[in-house]
Amino acid sequence: MTTDTPARLLQLLSLLQTPREWPGSELADRLQVSRRTVRRDVDRLRDLGYPVQATMGADGGYRLVAGKALPPLVLDDEEAVAIAVGLRAGAGHAVEGIEEASVRALAKLEQVLPSRLRHRVSTLQSATSSLVYGDGGDGAVIAPETLTVLAAATSGHERLRFSYEAGDGARTRRLTEPYRLVATGRRWYLVAYDLDRDDWRTFRVDRVADPFATGARFAPREVPTGDAAEFMRATVWRGAPELAIDVTFHAPAADLARRLPPSFGTPEPCGDSPDGDSCRLRTTITDSLEWVAIRLALSGVDFTVHGPAELAEHIGRLGSRLTRAATP
Repeated sequence: MTTDTPARLLQLLSLLQTPREWPGSELADRLQVSRRTVRRDVDRLRDLGYPVQATMGADGGYRLVAGKALPPLVLDDEEAVAIAVGLRAGAGHAVEGIEEASVRALAKLEQVLPSRLRHRVSTLQSATSSLVYGDGGDGAVIAPETLTVLAAATSGHERLRFSYEAGDGARTRRLTEPYRLVATGRRWYLVAYDLDRDDWRTFRVDRVADPFATGARFAPREVPTGDAAEFMRATVWRGAPELAIDVTFHAPAADLARRLPPSFGTPEPCGDSPDGDSCRLRTTITDSLEWVAIRLALSGVDFTVHGPAELAEHIGRLGSRLTRAATP
């Protein structure tokens, strides 16, 4: 039986924050108290501002509902780490309009994080770089344990062994000095110095298996490009064909620049647009037609493709397919 009232209230609150209705008898069993004590504890939570709703019946039930204000939340270790990492990413590459809110929320959370959790958050975040444009990939799922091992070895400058499957299916064992994890939004990559090949390599993390930190420390080398994300972009797409695109958008250049990946370059205002309400993008991109077509469509504004012809044809086919999908 939980005799510590504050501890019992926190346990009750944690249960109620699960989106379901809890019968009073089940809460009493979980907390090892009487139903009368559960009712008193629910009243205490209401006094603290938590909107706990009770349902009538022989057994009665309780659920936490939306209120006028957001009361404090009770998070377990994994939830706290997940939110902190997400807020750090949001603070560094925030969606327009929420930058300050992301920083404020992150500061509040990290102030109360136990040292063991703060270390886990810092380990993952400090070992990670963000690359905000796509790689044409399929967003393969990666076990969180794999990322944790890679991040810890990267942050701790510890040599890393793992099994790696190449694009042709060949599997090899690698001994590396991990430099940085790079997230593209759909895939994760590890930039590392391959000791067996005596050269820098980029590894798709979804193809990494059985990672093992050896315990051997190393002095980090300088990546050739000086930046892990740039090195990843240069090596992964080195053999890909370049696509020279020419597109007019019916939106101001400053507005469009916020809607497209930085890799697409900078749109220029159209000189014949009296109100500056259109712009033109002429750039060379190393990406698939499919990815470019989707990213142009996701800009959310009307546009006209001047070239290349294959991009215009692909967008036409994509538009027809979407129209058919939306037609009963």
